[in-house]
Amino acid sequence: MADEYSEKQSTATASTAKQSSVTFSDLFGILRKHWITIVVTFVAVVGGVTLWTAMSPVTYSSTAQLFATYNDESDTTNSAEQNSGSSYIMSQIKSYPALTTTQSVLQPVIEDLGLHISVTQLKGQISVTNPANTAFVNISATNSNPEQAANIANAVAKSLSSVVENTLYSSGTHSSIKLSIVQPAISSSTPSAPNWKLNILIGIVGGLILGVFVALLKDVLAKQIQDDDEISEYIDAPIIGRIPEEDLLNGTKPAVVNEPGSPVAEDFRRVRTNLSFMAPVEDTNCRLIVVTSTGASEGKTTTSVNIAAALAENGAKVLLIDADLRHPSVANKLDLDGAAGLTHVLSGQASVKDVVQRYWKPNLHVMPAGPKPPNASALLNSPIMVELLNNAIERYDYVLVDTAPMVVANDAVIFVRRGGALIMVCRRAQTLKRDLREISEELTTLDLSANGVIFNCARDSKKSLEHSNYYYYYSDHNKDHRKKRRFSFK
Repeated sequence: MADEYSEKQSTATASTAKQSSVTFSDLFGILRKHWITIVVTFVAVVGGVTLWTAMSPVTYSSTAQLFATYNDESDTTNSAEQNSGSSYIMSQIKSYPALTTTQSVLQPVIEDLGLHISVTQLKGQISVTNPANTAFVNISATNSNPEQAANIANAVAKSLSSVVENTLYSSGTHSSIKLSIVQPAISSSTPSAPNWKLNILIGIVGGLILGVFVALLKDVLAKQIQDDDEISEYIDAPIIGRIPEEDLLNGTKPAVVNEPGSPVAEDFRRVRTNLSFMAPVEDTNCRLIVVTSTGASEGKTTTSVNIAAALAENGAKVLLIDADLRHPSVANKLDLDGAAGLTHVLSGQASVKDVVQRYWKPNLHVMPAGPKPPNASALLNSPIMVELLNNAIERYDYVLVDTAPMVVANDAVIFVRRGGALIMVCRRAQTLKRDLREISEELTTLDLSANGVIFNCARDSKKSLEHSNYYYYYSDHNKDHRKKRRFSFK
């Protein structure tokens, strides 16, 4: 007992580790699955950056350069005084960028140039730097007019030089520091902003990074199954069919009855072929197929009736039982009289032959559910249900049982224990990952497993589009030829 518990714990730990680890292949699969999200995000970011850049005002920048020297009028300055003066300049010049943006420097510029702006506004148009370990001061001005930008840079440089030489340090005849304009600003013919190359590069890189991030976030936050590749992460069962979202399935006739040449009809024939490899019930030639889903509105009934028709089309004797007594829908789906059905048989009010109806072909029989009973679970677990199922298995090649969703009730277990193959129907953007995981754990606890999964409302792949074109050509152009061949073999 202890060894069994230890083995289960080890299996659970390995399963958890497998789910928590993400390989490069998994990451690539996530990105491939959400490639539309990545493309849309990328285009939106690049488009937004492009639009913002196009709407940004065009500005020009000009720079004036000043050089600071030690101002000593005596001709007998020795090397010690020169070194002291140099150190003094280097200590003072670090504060000049901040000094340049003060009112003492900028107000004269506004008055000299006749600018109709405030000191704060002018401050926003200039930038001042002092390259490290140099005596240079670089003053850059930005304006929509290239000539005005040069004029502002030169005027600010002149005003700063005047403040430093005449106001800041003067206590006698001259200032200790002199600022000389060594490179006056000139008007530029090339805009300094917006920088198209830089902005577009930032948009491309940012769009890719944000697109990948949004795709990963979308995958993490998604509660529903979006792709059939995800199903294997939550339940251990092969995909035996992929059914696209098709208006043809909304009608009251199965696809193989309504449009036998349609691609979706062929998809159900593929399911039929896969079901033929399922093991029959022990000591019989009958295959008991139990169709269920995780939750409601995932297409299990539509899938059941279409599979039944596809099997009957191939000549097999088929019985379709609507065992979803809580929400019967097979009769409505096939436009049959559902007043009498399985409920009456299980409650002893009618016999099987009174409620079974033929549909489309003599070898396709349907047993509706009948009215909703108050004790559905008790009826399905009754000896009468066992006897009914045993008799059906002896008479038919296939017995299909449409049962309630697993989150509603585990009625499907009743039929699986009789030797049935459990088929789960999962619908894109409808099946909850949490429910699918819980159902898988419940089946494991009951020592049962799903035999296959049919993915409903699957996205059309390139291959399915090729099949669609093939069947369109086959149906429209070769219809008369097919009729001749069919009759010639009889």
